[in-house]
Amino acid sequence: MIRLGICLLLVFLIPLHPSMAQRVVPGAEQMAEYLPMLKGKRVGLVINQTSRVGDALLVDILLKSGVRVTRIFVPEHGFRGTGDAGAHISNSRDSATGLPIVSLYGNNKKPKPAQLADIDVLIYDLQDVGVRFYTYISTLQYVMEACVESDKQLVVLDRPNPNGHYVDGPILDTALRSFVGMQPIPIVYGMTPGEYAGMLVGERWFPRAERLNLKVIRCRNWDHTLPYALPVPPSPNLKTMGAVYLYPSLCLFEGTAISVGRGTDKPFEQWGHPDLDPKGLDSFRPVSTTGATKPPLEGRLCYGRIATHTEIQEAANGGEGLQIGYLRDMYARFPQKDKFFNSFFEKLAGTKALRQQIIAGKSVSEIKLSWQPGLSKFNEIRKRYLLYPDFEK
Repeated sequence: MIRLGICLLLVFLIPLHPSMAQRVVPGAEQMAEYLPMLKGKRVGLVINQTSRVGDALLVDILLKSGVRVTRIFVPEHGFRGTGDAGAHISNSRDSATGLPIVSLYGNNKKPKPAQLADIDVLIYDLQDVGVRFYTYISTLQYVMEACVESDKQLVVLDRPNPNGHYVDGPILDTALRSFVGMQPIPIVYGMTPGEYAGMLVGERWFPRAERLNLKVIRCRNWDHTLPYALPVPPSPNLKTMGAVYLYPSLCLFEGTAISVGRGTDKPFEQWGHPDLDPKGLDSFRPVSTTGATKPPLEGRLCYGRIATHTEIQEAANGGEGLQIGYLRDMYARFPQKDKFFNSFFEKLAGTKALRQQIIAGKSVSEIKLSWQPGLSKFNEIRKRYLLYPDFEK
């Protein structure tokens, strides 16, 4: 784990005021950098509710600018970002523009040649959170592969990584590849989408990667030491910056019997289970809601933890990296140890070792020490593709 000795301002989906710091300008807002290359071209968009230029959706701005947009592609959670995690997203048509919308989730994770036939340039503009199992970077790779196969140009409108100030976690064992982990990177990899795209190409991590016609429109006024509050929730269960910061640690519970608060007002800020001894614990009850229909343990009173303000600040700082102690604590409290983990855990962790280490009672320091050889190798690779000043000088 790489430590960052700064204290981040804890904010909740409110951009920094210009008087407090020089305003971060995402790639999408730098239209003079990419509009000329779209002139006379047929354009496809990989976007969702985070793809904004100020208060307007990117698609609306491009259409008003005279860009010939022919198709919209959307990742997990759909165009408006309200779909459940893992839910099927159907192809549709945007009611506002009449444009066809193609889902890049489920059985159609990669754009098909026929879906790119009337496209010359594909634009990728999604706000990521910098965590390996957050599926937007898997969508990015499939889009890159499709552009190579169909000889299309790809433009990545880069956006800051709110967890881009540290690197931590086990490196993915490629024998465990899945949509929640496609490449040998740690859980928290400390790169923007533009930087990660460069690494996919440079490391030749997909077939004929060197043939990709890739252009990255960089952010302005951002580097890996700067906090960045997301102006729009990136998905329905990351409602606050606290959830964004805790997500790398708490999402591992999705591979266990423990609820992470889907179906409550604090998803990824609380965790628990009905069978835990309630003494000294907080409680919550999941219910069906937008973005969490039929959540795990729906209607049942769960006993567990609600993250404190201090814990959220610590997660925001990134100084301690992944909070594996949460996982150890819940396993120790859970009465039926053989039913704690499920088959999804290894895909999230990216390794078979972590389950075994938790069961064996290994300490946090012992577990983290086992990650260091892989992290050292990854960091040497990562440095070659950074587009912004790093947190480690």
